[in-house]
Amino acid sequence: MAEASTLLQIGDGIWITEGDIVDFYSFAYPTRSVIIRLGNGDLWVWSPVKLTPALKHGVDELGPVAHLVSPNKIHHLYLQDWNEAYAKARLWGPRSTIRKRTDLSFQSALNDDAPPDWRGEIDQVWFRGSFLLDEVEFFHRASRTAIITDFSQSFSDRFLREHWRWWQRPIARLWKITKGFAPLEVRLSFLDRKAARTALQRLLSWDAKQVIVAHGDWKQRDGAAYLKRAFSWV
Repeated sequence: MAEASTLLQIGDGIWITEGDIVDFYSFAYPTRSVIIRLGNGDLWVWSPVKLTPALKHGVDELGPVAHLVSPNKIHHLYLQDWNEAYAKARLWGPRSTIRKRTDLSFQSALNDDAPPDWRGEIDQVWFRGSFLLDEVEFFHRASRTAIITDFSQSFSDRFLREHWRWWQRPIARLWKITKGFAPLEVRLSFLDRKAARTALQRLLSWDAKQVIVAHGDWKQRDGAAYLKRAFSWV
């Protein structure tokens, strides 16, 4: 029973699990994964974190892993480990991830249209317009949960005090990743704001209750208002 405690259920058929703190260009980043049980019992795993024995035990109790999802080209580190542990699972990602991980065998590239495998249960939108990064955002209908990767980050003061050096903390505030924004360099890289605004309209139409982010504090309520603020730069 204790081993399964690495998973936290946050709604009907949806769980989160916290991963390791990773080094990203000398900055400490927390990691998080989302697991959704689809109507047929299959598990959909977003942004897989390090697969520890405790996590695998908990996941195996939920059901068979069928889908491993990389939402952008940065979130791919543990795909191979999960794919080896769950050989029957399908790998998914946008074309940028597929181009980066040519050693792995992916399904067709993710875009604005959800594959039949989870259509009607998980909606998605392809957020693009940047020369630096694109990513696919998701929405779990049953729990009204939006799932955002790097285009919204919400670092707490406590995390920054514990894991960022004194000279790094002002950078977090300058980037506004303490307020749910994407990092400054990502925002500046959006040359095609029209494409981004089209994606944002879809994102806001979901009227999310909860918002899960990969890095930082996630929001249990007022999700739609949070997303409107977090993406106001678009």
